[in-house]
Amino acid sequence: MTGLRASTAIVGVGETKLGKTPESSCMQLCAQAAKQAADEAGLRLSDIDGVLTIDSMAEPFRMHSVVLSEYLGIQPRYSMTNSLGGATSCAMVAHGAAALHAGLCDVLLIATSDKLVTGLTKDQAVAALAENAGHPQYERPYGPVIPAMYALAANRYMHEYGATPEQLAEVAVVHRRHAGLHPNAQERAPITREDVLSSKLVASPLRVLDCSLVSDGGGAIIMTRADRARDLRQKPAYLLGAGERHLNEFVHQAPDLTTCGARDSGAQAFAMAGVAPNDIDVAMLYDCFTITVLLLLEDLGFCKRGEAGAYVESGAIGLGGALPVNTHGGLLSHGHPGRPGGVFHIVEAVRQLRGQCDKRQVTDASLAFVHGNGGILSTHSSLILGGAS
Repeated sequence: MTGLRASTAIVGVGETKLGKTPESSCMQLCAQAAKQAADEAGLRLSDIDGVLTIDSMAEPFRMHSVVLSEYLGIQPRYSMTNSLGGATSCAMVAHGAAALHAGLCDVLLIATSDKLVTGLTKDQAVAALAENAGHPQYERPYGPVIPAMYALAANRYMHEYGATPEQLAEVAVVHRRHAGLHPNAQERAPITREDVLSSKLVASPLRVLDCSLVSDGGGAIIMTRADRARDLRQKPAYLLGAGERHLNEFVHQAPDLTTCGARDSGAQAFAMAGVAPNDIDVAMLYDCFTITVLLLLEDLGFCKRGEAGAYVESGAIGLGGALPVNTHGGLLSHGHPGRPGGVFHIVEAVRQLRGQCDKRQVTDASLAFVHGNGGILSTHSSLILGGAS
């Protein structure tokens, strides 16, 4: 796997408006983001010969990547629709790098979108999410929903390590503070710990503001090999390390609710990149719920077991802290259109490495860690991106 290190780079990124987009279809959102990414890289859509996508819940297509290619007017020689939940975007970067390295394509597009607000009625959204949550025989008949399953992990973690609701709330507060500095964030108004702790209870201990947003939106990434990346318009973000681990699909099969596959995927990424957690300047960690951030901080080695709550309370994950996390606001405040949500973490990491984040810029950011988590802490994909090869 070390042969992939620095052999490819992200050369273009794009993101659409987040929130409500009744004026655009899912396919239009994908195309808008793809065009943005190609334009900023100085490439034409016709230069793209590899396409990776995630299907959308609002407008499902059996061969989504082929449909998008048709919509864009291109005929790629490498194409695939992928599904690893929130880990998909990070996984597609790693898989895309392998395809580029193998010569299966020369310019790769990763494009994702969905419309969970205006593309589905409330009943349709609930039904779609229910179909994707829980074993049909052993879990779904008892009625658990995704927040309830993450609440299981939160309760177990709090029992084992003494974490508090206030520490979870601090995660939400920091993310909203970061989102307030991002012009495209869905929610930018500041919140306090008290706001989080007084928000409606969803599944104890998780409250509304402990949960990610529901959004319409799309994002895209353009990748190519390193030798070509240096000649394009934007500063390349090189893929230095990558790793995956997939432990279980269903929560009743989870070996431990306080740890997950991130421990292994992160270790693989660090080994490939030849760096350690304390070398990372900025981290984009999947934040479908506040508890997820605490678990990932520990499993990825950024703090010791049981210490993530205190780490967050110390100010470590805010701008100016030891490890700024999700400087765009994450799924909690920037936006979360379902399975495509992880693409925005990658977009933000690339912009940080380019120095394009204005007031939320991390000084001298040269190494970024990105992690995607799908299902109920089920699928995990980690990336390390660098501003230099």
